[in-house]
Amino acid sequence: MSMGNRLNEPVLILNVNFEPLHVCNTRRALELVFAGKAEILLNGRGVIRSASTEFEIPSVIRLGYMVKRPRQQITLTKREILRRDDYICQYCGQKASVLTVDHVIPRRLGGQHIWTNVVAACPPCNRRKGGKTVDQANMRLRRLPFEPNPSAYYRFSRHLTTHEEWEQFIQGW
Repeated sequence: MSMGNRLNEPVLILNVNFEPLHVCNTRRALELVFAGKAEILLNGRGVIRSASTEFEIPSVIRLGYMVKRPRQQITLTKREILRRDDYICQYCGQKASVLTVDHVIPRRLGGQHIWTNVVAACPPCNRRKGGKTVDQANMRLRRLPFEPNPSAYYRFSRHLTTHEEWEQFIQGW
């Protein structure tokens, strides 16, 4: 792996109380460590060598001070809707690479653009439903739409496939 790739690898940042806060790249994590603002908790990636010394490449770092912030909420975006619905059409159950977002109660009928009114739909199902309600189109939802819980597991789970060592820090938050 080249040096540029190693410096762009993701690093999990933990608050002083071990709460998962963010994912940054290795370069930013090393800046925080060298500035004395964070400590390396988990290495697991080897070292970077310079002419006179070598540095551990962090996988998980912990800040040395408390970052206070309000509880996060998941932003209502197409990407998050598809992620919540596991990239599966909520009408036919097909897992597809191309999905659209459908309003269960169409906007023209007063439906709002909120978590509990939007679902992932494949283009054929979305066209079939059109501007009708689910009942009018004679279709059924596989699962009622809901607002996802902004837990650390939900926010960082996409990284766990390549960074299993993070799971111990993410579980329970």
